[in-house]
Amino acid sequence: LYDEKDVTVRGLELIKSSDKIFLEAYTSVLSVGKERLEAFYGRDDIVVADRDFVECHAEDIYVPAKEGNVSFLVVGDPVCATTHSDIMLRAREEGVKVEVVHNASAMGAVGCCGLQLYNFGQTVSIPYFDENWRPKSFYPKIKYNREGGMHTLCLLDIKVKEPDFEAMKRGKIVYLPPRFMTVNEASDQLIESEEVLKKGAYHPDKTLCVGLARLGQVDQCIIAGTLEELKEADFGAPLHCLIICGEVHDLELES
Repeated sequence: LYDEKDVTVRGLELIKSSDKIFLEAYTSVLSVGKERLEAFYGRDDIVVADRDFVECHAEDIYVPAKEGNVSFLVVGDPVCATTHSDIMLRAREEGVKVEVVHNASAMGAVGCCGLQLYNFGQTVSIPYFDENWRPKSFYPKIKYNREGGMHTLCLLDIKVKEPDFEAMKRGKIVYLPPRFMTVNEASDQLIESEEVLKKGAYHPDKTLCVGLARLGQVDQCIIAGTLEELKEADFGAPLHCLIICGEVHDLELES
């Protein structure tokens, strides 16, 4: 969830005995580089699997497992992202034995803010808006959750090693700088979505929300407020996530 020491004992044993090790850097990122992991694990051969590698060359991860041990390291828990589930399914179709080692993830760690995990509904992803693409598929899920009194965990977009399409038109392969959506940006987009759709899924100036940053780190940040308030708050460095509250019980408020 945070750095090289967050690995489980069982996971560490498997890593040390692996013939090949891949570190997934597409769905999320660690707060330390692979060099820190290699030093802690006693290895010098970790391969970083970026978006292109994971989406286009996933077979290079699981096919070698037919003849040796392969570790595929992910941030959080392996079964929390559809990308990882897809790789596991394809590996099994190839006759590869898959062993899952669970770990902490943001989907459980958000409970540190005091909200009860039992009271959460569907998790949603908030993608970056741009001039031509402003999807709002998350909106009806938030509305559904809140109508049932449930909280909504919003996972915020990250852009790592995204191609620069303008440069590609000129025949150059250039990648854009990494971007990690902040609670502030997510709040702005959620406010816009309510203003456009006007279905009362939440009220930007009234509905209680919680912004969280750097979960599991010593300097993690948690701030509660409305979307209008959170868009002005300083959460610091990434990674961020956001909770839109449903019915909040007294015990949750006290926590």
